[in-house]
Amino acid sequence: MKNYLWSSLILLFFLIVVAGEMRVIGAPATDAQTVQQIGSVFVIALENHNFTQPHPTKEPQQLRGNPAAPYINSLITPGNSNAAEVSYAMRYYNAGKGVHPSECSYVWSEAGSDFNIHTDADPNPVDNNVFNVPHLTRLMNAAHILWKSYQEDFEFARLPTSSVSGKTMIPNLYNHVARYAYAVKHNPMAFFNDTRYQNMYSLTNLAQDLANNMVGRYNWITPNVWNDMHSALSEGFDYHGAHYTKQQAEVAQGDNFLSILIPQIMASRAYKYNGAIIIWTDETEGGDDTNYALPEIVISPLAKGNAYASSKVMSHSSDLKTMLEIFDLTFTSNAVPAAETNALGGYNNVATVNDLSDLFVRPSPQGE
Repeated sequence: MKNYLWSSLILLFFLIVVAGEMRVIGAPATDAQTVQQIGSVFVIALENHNFTQPHPTKEPQQLRGNPAAPYINSLITPGNSNAAEVSYAMRYYNAGKGVHPSECSYVWSEAGSDFNIHTDADPNPVDNNVFNVPHLTRLMNAAHILWKSYQEDFEFARLPTSSVSGKTMIPNLYNHVARYAYAVKHNPMAFFNDTRYQNMYSLTNLAQDLANNMVGRYNWITPNVWNDMHSALSEGFDYHGAHYTKQQAEVAQGDNFLSILIPQIMASRAYKYNGAIIIWTDETEGGDDTNYALPEIVISPLAKGNAYASSKVMSHSSDLKTMLEIFDLTFTSNAVPAAETNALGGYNNVATVNDLSDLFVRPSPQGE
């Protein structure tokens, strides 16, 4: 009887272990598991141009299919060599109804809300646009995770919180015009009391940091106002044999910038070790509903690749949620203003939105 009891207990223990192993082997990978493999992240911020819109030829023209954006369109064309490590979103919508002008979206990228402050002013307590709230780079600081903000033309500014523009003797590396323009409204960390003076670098530092593997785990890159599609050069812009003016010049200038910078990042060790580049655009033009989608393009060795197009609904809160997952950070969502509903009528609360995991290859379940 005793032997039978021990045999039964051993068999029961064996079945429990096997069942547990089967649950592990067969368990689906979570969204967090998908993105936690990612190494260094590079976000490149663009301005004021929709990915798709109801009238593709309306000014400003959408980016998808735009002849002034051949590089961007090569990234989203299956079979193109530039698209090999690219996934992108088809339904990436504005952060919320009325989340304008630009500054609101940059603040949202850090904190999951614009706090109902709608301005493009440089950060100043008088304008209520200096925030003391939980936000991404504060959490990274607490976790001792290195982040860097690379701002083109920042070297001409007196402070990270002061915009500046003018003429210089040195032509711009990308558009070859001897002008500079650093706009603080496009620098998200500058609007938070604890990070407004931290980790700010000129974009000219990026090449050396890439070569020396000294970039952050999280890197925010803002081109100047002529290279981020915000403003057209007054003389227009020659690109791939065509002369563009006005809004099409804005597109061509930004596309040219990406075509130079992205291959440099992709050649770096930081990218090759499971890095990710995110092409991000601040706000929709013409409407905040589902007729207006923003570009959200991910380039990574871990991307599904070959211009995989995701149909999942995404927003700036999706990027923020993904960063929190990548860096294993906890986050208490800041409140979204009641009027700022999303394109589907709900709210883009960080805790409940889709993350970006559909753009990446899911990890194999344990044991496969």
